[in-house]
Amino acid sequence: MKVLVPIKRVVDYNVKVRVKADNTGVDLANVKMAMNPFCEIAVEEAVRLKEKGVVTEIVAVSIGPKTAQEQLRTAMALGADRSILVETDEDVQPLGIAKALKAIVDEEKPELVILGKQAIDGDNNQTGQMLAALTGMPQGTFASEVDVADGKVKVTREIDGGLQTVELNLPAVVTTDLRLNEPRYASLPNIMKAKKKPLDTKTAADLGVDLTPRVTTVSVEAPAERQAGIIVGSVDELVEKLKNEAKVI
Repeated sequence: MKVLVPIKRVVDYNVKVRVKADNTGVDLANVKMAMNPFCEIAVEEAVRLKEKGVVTEIVAVSIGPKTAQEQLRTAMALGADRSILVETDEDVQPLGIAKALKAIVDEEKPELVILGKQAIDGDNNQTGQMLAALTGMPQGTFASEVDVADGKVKVTREIDGGLQTVELNLPAVVTTDLRLNEPRYASLPNIMKAKKKPLDTKTAADLGVDLTPRVTTVSVEAPAERQAGIIVGSVDELVEKLKNEAKVI
């Protein structure tokens, strides 16, 4: 059984993001980049399925710049068998990514696609759903538990009202939520082995897809700085400030 795991290169979640001086986007100069945390969870789940004997091959794929090879090597150090980079310098958006992944799915014919529910840079939460629509596969989103058996995958989904369990026929698309698992750290021997694993590079033209952005970002602004709080001397003073200054009551 083959599993495809799409991953994305994003700003490391520990880094404080800075906006460019001209407000055209986020300043990525000399910024530490990493694999999207939700993608790490997807890789971990695929590796666990392989350790259970359910999966025989894990293929990691990323759509982005040449430097995204770093994150693909990380995925292989964590347990992926090989990887594919669709190299582009475009500011790729969910629909373009989904189209590229659809072309990869058509070539690789995986029985399961596991990807993060969203990336921490755009927070769009769209790619998995779009991929499922384009491929015609059933989808199980926001997964907190995944069980594969007898040609089906049972997905426990986190929803507003609690949990929902769905059973999907394979092939299927699953998007991961935070509580699905705790990703492992790559060991030094596996990091060294990952350098020798196959990494194929393709272009959007090779796949016959157009990655041109459909949405234009007009402006990016940092959130307003929070004002310092004050200590009030009494309940009456608190009520007065909430009423006359904050105007919330």
